[in-house]
Amino acid sequence: MSNSSKVNEKGLLIILSSPSGAGKSTLAQRIKSWDGNCVFSVSATTRKPREGEQDGKDYYFISQEEFSSKVSNGEMLEHAEVFGNWYGSPMSPVLSSIDKGNDVLFDVDWQGSQQIKNSSLGKYVLSIFILPPSIKELESRLKLRNQDSDEVISNRMAKSFEEISHWPEYDYVVVNDDIDKTEEKLKIIITAERLRLSQQPRIVEFVRSLNNEFGER
Repeated sequence: MSNSSKVNEKGLLIILSSPSGAGKSTLAQRIKSWDGNCVFSVSATTRKPREGEQDGKDYYFISQEEFSSKVSNGEMLEHAEVFGNWYGSPMSPVLSSIDKGNDVLFDVDWQGSQQIKNSSLGKYVLSIFILPPSIKELESRLKLRNQDSDEVISNRMAKSFEEISHWPEYDYVVVNDDIDKTEEKLKIIITAERLRLSQQPRIVEFVRSLNNEFGER
């Protein structure tokens, strides 16, 4: 899919949130593959790079001092401390992307979503919460990933209760009981949001040209 023919002046900030194991990361990858003009928001973090991670691609790896400075100067759309390290979404690359008409995908929790909505770019936000079909299925998916210890899985499950409680704060809520069907639903939602009148400021010029054609008849 290409956005080359669209008349949108600004891109969307597409927020995907869900408890761990609900399929959010997989869906985000599929949306990016569906439309190459969708870009991921690369987070900044104060933690050290892991093996194979590249600065500017996986994360922006910065010092605690630089991170604090960016927060103080309003250069972070959202930020939070996770297990002793800070993570946040830098404002500058997001602005650059939406100014080009590209949509930016955010994989953040409900707190990050609130911060982005309350920012100066809030009017461009499209927020979607992904729910699992059941709590039993959610736990099963976490175990099948085989990435975490039983203790970590238990902590993620405990955190899921609070995360799910924030579903009413989102524009759309989708139950991911089938990954392919959920992907199609997300595509429909994003396409519809792109066609909102508020997302098509140049449509006024197009309608004016249609009216001029009437006058030339």
